[in-house]
Order: sequence, then structure tokens, then C-alpha cells
Amino acid sequence: MKFKTNTLHYVSGITLSIFIGVHLLNHLTALVGAAVHIKVMQLLRQIYRQPVIEVFLLVIVAIQIASGIQLVWRKRKKNSTFYDKLQWYSGLYLAFFLIVHTLATVWQGRQVLQLDTNFYYAAIVVNSIPVALFFIPYYLLAVMSVFGHTAAVHYKKTSAKNIVNAQKQARLILIIGFVVGVLIVISLQESYQGIQIPTEYYKAIQF
Repeated sequence: MKFKTNTLHYVSGITLSIFIGVHLLNHLTALVGAAVHIKVMQLLRQIYRQPVIEVFLLVIVAIQIASGIQLVWRKRKKNSTFYDKLQWYSGLYLAFFLIVHTLATVWQGRQVLQLDTNFYYAAIVVNSIPVALFFIPYYLLAVMSVFGHTAAVHYKKTSAKNIVNAQKQARLILIIGFVVGVLIVISLQESYQGIQIPTEYYKAIQF
């Protein structure tokens, strides 16, 4: 059972990381402009918005979350290093983020509010006080958790060969994650973009 859970988590993680990597690159294109971000997203949606692929991704997310929580629960009482804890806590935050983000985009945004969950759907929550006080760290921590999880796994797989290089590489991955997270948050700012968010997106922050 242990081998099966580890294998499921590893395979689902690799699969999900490909999608997340492409998704983050898409977000970084917003540094060039919101129009570029939306154009790239529309091209990518021709692939991942296909019903079969979308359902597949949702299943992968569910497997990743369930198997990850099970692994953390199983190892919670064992002696742990910094990188063990980094892997656990970043994984738990990603589980939280994936659940909330999926519900916010697939259910609330598309089904309830009938909005195109594009650049403006993300931008509205990081440009409006007080919700921005939650969503700016929410997005930043999500990106950092992706890189933090990667750094922890990388360290654990390479430290046996050269612990000094493994530490340096893991720290570099963490720094890159922080920089990418900050750039993505900046790219969503109205002041950076010089754009005005369409009025219909303000209903996303009305309670």
C-alpha cells in the first residue's frame, strides 16, 4: 500500500507539474501585456479545455491531494529534517490552493458568475482592497509552494551524492520561486499594466 501511494503521488505530481509549469509561464507572459497573456491562454485552452483532458486534470488534482495528505499523515510522527518539513507544508498549502482555486475558477467563476476566468478574473482580486490583502500572499505562497515542494524533492533525491551542491541547488530553486511569484503578482497590477479591469469582473468580489 505504501509503494502504491508513493507511486500514485509521484506520477500525479509529475503530470500536474507539467500543467502548472505551462500555467506559470502563461502568467509570466502578462509581463509583456494583458493582451499577450490572454492570447496565449486562449491557445492553451484549445488543449486543456477539451472535456476529456479537463476531467483528466481534475482527477489528477484529486489524486495528488488525497495521496499527499495520506503521506503526510503517515510520516507525521517520524523525525524530520528541514526539507522534510518543507515538502510537507508546501504540499499541504498546494492542496489547499488547488481545492480553493479549482472551486473558484471552475465552479464559481465559470458556472455561477458566468465569467471568462482569464487575466482579469485573477487581476480583480489583487487590485481591490480589502480582498487583495488575502489574495496577494495567497498567490505568492502558491507559486513559492510549487518551487518549495520541488526544491525539497530535488534535495532529497540528490543529497546522497553531494549534499553541498544539493543544498545550493535547492536554495536556488527557492529563490527562483520567490522571484517568479513576485513577478506574477506584479504582472496582475493595474498600475503596472496601465489597463482598466472590465466592470463585469467586479461581481467576483461582491459579497
